[in-house]
Amino acid sequence: MTASLRTEVKTLLDSLGVSADLYTGGSLTVKSPLTGEVIAEVAEIGAEQAKAAIASSVDAFKAWRKVPAPRRGELVRLLGEELRTNKEALGRLVTLEVGKVPSEGLGEVQEMIDICDFAVGLSRQLYGLTIQSERPDHRLTEQWHPAGAVGIISAFNFPVAVWSWNAALALVCGDSVIWKPSEKTPLTALATQALFLKAAARFGSDAPAALSMLLVGGRGIGELMVEDRRVPVISATGSTRMGRDVGERVARRFGRSILELGGNNASIVTPSADLDLTLRAVAFGAMGTAGQRCTTLRRLLVHFSVYDTLVPKLVNVYKAISVGNPVEGDALVGPLIDAASFKMMQDSLKAAADAGGTVHGGTRVDVNGEASFYVRPAMVEMPSQTGPVLEETFAPILYVMKYDTLDEAIALQNDVVQGLSSSIFATDIREVEQFLSAQGSDCGIANVNMGPSGAEIGGAFGGEKETGGGRESGSDAWKAYMRRQTNAINYGRTLPLAQGVKFDVDGGSADA
Repeated sequence: MTASLRTEVKTLLDSLGVSADLYTGGSLTVKSPLTGEVIAEVAEIGAEQAKAAIASSVDAFKAWRKVPAPRRGELVRLLGEELRTNKEALGRLVTLEVGKVPSEGLGEVQEMIDICDFAVGLSRQLYGLTIQSERPDHRLTEQWHPAGAVGIISAFNFPVAVWSWNAALALVCGDSVIWKPSEKTPLTALATQALFLKAAARFGSDAPAALSMLLVGGRGIGELMVEDRRVPVISATGSTRMGRDVGERVARRFGRSILELGGNNASIVTPSADLDLTLRAVAFGAMGTAGQRCTTLRRLLVHFSVYDTLVPKLVNVYKAISVGNPVEGDALVGPLIDAASFKMMQDSLKAAADAGGTVHGGTRVDVNGEASFYVRPAMVEMPSQTGPVLEETFAPILYVMKYDTLDEAIALQNDVVQGLSSSIFATDIREVEQFLSAQGSDCGIANVNMGPSGAEIGGAFGGEKETGGGRESGSDAWKAYMRRQTNAINYGRTLPLAQGVKFDVDGGSADA
């Protein structure tokens, strides 16, 4: 199978316009989690090359900011067209490089298409404000200008969609973009960059060279970008540990960070919940993408009155869920990304058992031998929220606990350091409204009668506390890629000062 998988990757990359010299003979070995086999060797960029690329990106920004925003939106529209034309190929590449089931690979590319559509409309809606002045013959306005070169650091689990959330908005805002992808998923990044270059070629000379730069390399390349004062905005997706490091470094140079970090997401099942709907939603939320989403459901808080009805059915779902190579069948759960992820999962399950938990599943599944890491999703009935339950393990582990009152459940949900996503299953409007109120969920995302994963691009995506506080994608997230400017305009012939201040000098007057 080695030859066929590697051959398919080559065929896909060729069809997407990626030059063979970028993924053959390089120093970065790429393995597919489907089989553990080497599918490419990608060329990495050096430190001096990266510095030169950043300089080129800054030059591109200086030209791009002069292009009218609706015209900038046309480039993003063309990018959306390229993604539509190549959706099947890029989606398939996501599956081969990340291990996602085919519908999720295609869904990720659809998400890119959707954010391009959103950004095209946004290019005519970068609104400011007109503000009433306290001074006669004066006007106050607020406007937004492009921030500069925007650095994007993405993670393996959504190797292309997260780039598009940032890039589509940054481009219509007038910024250039510099992308450092995960070392685990450089092939999809190469493909996406190639599609962008196709769109830029169709767009014409208004798109400067180096408008989108791709820096494939290790941690040092990311650190170089984070430290560079020429990059005023850094958007980083990954672990809380990584985000803390990035945030502190960027803050030291008074740059701006958009941080999308860990999520220890919970769902609350109330006595009024539709349990059939709940069962389906919990299954996808906890096991989709093999538990490798930042919005994956990791804690399930079930009211004691419905616990014995719901949980046994959930155990049966965990026993029956199909685990396997998603390109060879219709398995719903594919592989973990690598051996390190499998080890973290097993360590967490052992810690949960030591803390009194009852573990269902979690065993390794032999699909393609020792080089790949397929595992049956695990559900752990816990006596309390302690030990590994308080931590995020990036794997398909769902901790299930009982609660008595809704106040107790909300307190348990909020009693973790992360604050990304959350949900409640209820048909009682009072339960729903309490959950959505200021005294309810403390997360950036709070859903009703659905799991915590599967966010739409129309809403701002992000979370609170150690999730980082950043927002990407929809709503007014575009403001993070721009700088705010307040303007005061005096259209009169006198100089009244604010707050009634008087400052008279010879040769003129400054009347209050």
